[in-house]
Amino acid sequence: MTKQHEHILFFDGVCSLCNNFVNFLMRIDKKKKLRFASLQGKTAEHILPKEMTTNLNSLVLIHEGQFLSFSTASLTALRIVGGWYTIFYIFILLPKFIRDGVYRIIAKNRYSWFGKRASCRVATKEEVGRILD
Repeated sequence: MTKQHEHILFFDGVCSLCNNFVNFLMRIDKKKKLRFASLQGKTAEHILPKEMTTNLNSLVLIHEGQFLSFSTASLTALRIVGGWYTIFYIFILLPKFIRDGVYRIIAKNRYSWFGKRASCRVATKEEVGRILD
């Protein structure tokens, strides 16, 4: 299991939208509070419940020992990195069924709207330790 204070964001490794979100978070996360792993990888297999690794329609964030998913995972990740991006956390006040409804529409169409990679992301030399297997 992970440490209580560790934050790992699991994402669909072949989804272009998901990878772009990870790239964005890595760029703005100056204090390197987040680490990342694909839902198709070994880290996800060892840490996450099986149903979370078979349903690739949601980001999953480990935060304070809990598994967060869908819009809550995205908004909490932005809150963790801090800075002015924390302002987006205000959307947490919207009812979850509305937030997750919008999230599910985007997730359902993400490959056709944003594209799909041929394989999962591999960490660059600079990303080793932040992108887990």
